[in-house]
Amino acid sequence: MKFQSYAAGQNHFQVDSDLQAILDAYWPEWKRFQSDLDSFGQFVGNEVMEAAYHIDHDAPPTLIMHDLDGNRVDRVRLSPAQQAILPRLASVNRPPHEGGNWHHHFALGYLIADPGLYCIVTITGQTIYAIKKYAPEHEDWVEKMLSGEAFGATWMTEVQGGSDLGANTASARFDGEVWRLSGDKYFTSGAGLTDLALVTARPEGAAGGPKGLALFLVPRLNLGGDLNYHVRRLKDKSATRAVPSGEAEFADAEAYLVGAVHEGIYYTLENLTVSRLANAVAAMGIAKKAHLEVLGRVVNRETFGKRLVEHPLIRRDLVDLSVRMVAGTALAFHAVDAFDKAWRERPPYSPAYHYARFLSHLAKNRTANHAAHITGTAMELFGGLGFLEEYAVARWHREALITPIWEGPSNIQALDMLEAMQKKQAHEPFLADFLPLLERAGTDAARLAAETMKRTVQHLASLKSPEEAQWYAKRALTTLADAAQVGLLYKLAETGGPRYAHMADLYATHFLLHEEYPASALDLKIVWGAGLDA
Repeated sequence: MKFQSYAAGQNHFQVDSDLQAILDAYWPEWKRFQSDLDSFGQFVGNEVMEAAYHIDHDAPPTLIMHDLDGNRVDRVRLSPAQQAILPRLASVNRPPHEGGNWHHHFALGYLIADPGLYCIVTITGQTIYAIKKYAPEHEDWVEKMLSGEAFGATWMTEVQGGSDLGANTASARFDGEVWRLSGDKYFTSGAGLTDLALVTARPEGAAGGPKGLALFLVPRLNLGGDLNYHVRRLKDKSATRAVPSGEAEFADAEAYLVGAVHEGIYYTLENLTVSRLANAVAAMGIAKKAHLEVLGRVVNRETFGKRLVEHPLIRRDLVDLSVRMVAGTALAFHAVDAFDKAWRERPPYSPAYHYARFLSHLAKNRTANHAAHITGTAMELFGGLGFLEEYAVARWHREALITPIWEGPSNIQALDMLEAMQKKQAHEPFLADFLPLLERAGTDAARLAAETMKRTVQHLASLKSPEEAQWYAKRALTTLADAAQVGLLYKLAETGGPRYAHMADLYATHFLLHEEYPASALDLKIVWGAGLDA
């Protein structure tokens, strides 16, 4: 990897002072786990990067449909590298369920970043989440998944529905002993690897729409030891290759109800919230990998008689990368923090849970935009090499481009944000959280961010029809996230120092006033130069 990547071989926790500053703000106890985080950062920067590159380029999972005796097995063949890595990543799911917290889990997920490998971790984690919270009678599965002996998955998407869960047609009937599921799931991440999947289906006689859905655990093998469902095929993908994703067919598959039948949609949305937080931290983790590549490139590459870092245009791009990188990561962990405080709640939820869900929409959407921009800029800064698959930087952009789509694109996030505002008044705790923070900062940029928040919320509230609200919702989703990120950068400055206050001012100028970063940032090495010495 040393010939393809500047980031390879580094300890990805030790070199990320911004992640450490963010953890200081939300999880100051992280220092008790510093040796483990250091060890994981070394593991990620070396063995995981090496394995992920090999899997992506040379050995993606392959579906094996039959064994030597002609029996249908529908199992994926993994490369030895992936087989060795996955059990070592499984422990990432332990902290929330073993006395820890979600900050720890998501910090490790951010460090993994590779969306294929982290996808396997997080869909397994969501299966554990559902069992621990709503289906404890299946606790026997948990340790198997925490140790990497078994893998979970979340299968909701159907071809006619996409992100519209209410369009699901998979059906469920109770035969007196077990539930039986029938139907197709069109995008099944972990297909051929999964041992136990979370699947949405509509029980016989249930109402239409999303509220008629129930949630089920479906094992790969039935009680008789035979295949419980079939994997039709694996998807042809240009982006994330390490996670096998396919199509699953259910025909009277044995299934086990999670919780109460009539609460299935709520459990499903909880899982989607976890997944969207994972998407947000993974997006910024991917972006950080590309940022590390850039930091290596600009000090090693010379053009026009100077190192790249000495050119004003390059410094301008480094400012943009740094500001986006820290702001997006802070937004992701602010959403994680809100979820960590509310995740044990059950339906009906409190305002604290609705606020956590509201933040997840802002974070998922804006971090995906940041990641795509950061990784695209990184490719550009590598010039011709940036577009060659043989070098690491090109893959990070390819991977980042899935983050705006996975777990619901911006249109869905905007609709869900509107619902949280209109039905749950989730904007009220949002304003109560951020306005005092911005008032405390007391700068022109902070006042601009506060006014932007209030004006955006008031505008949405003033619209008379749902159609009008939807028309403006996507822009509001981004605007509220941008105003929040100004506040979060000031929050970081309270414990992390003036670097983050400079970033707050720069973020407000570029994303709220929509002006170019001021030329005075050319000499702000405290902003654009962090990490260059490493």
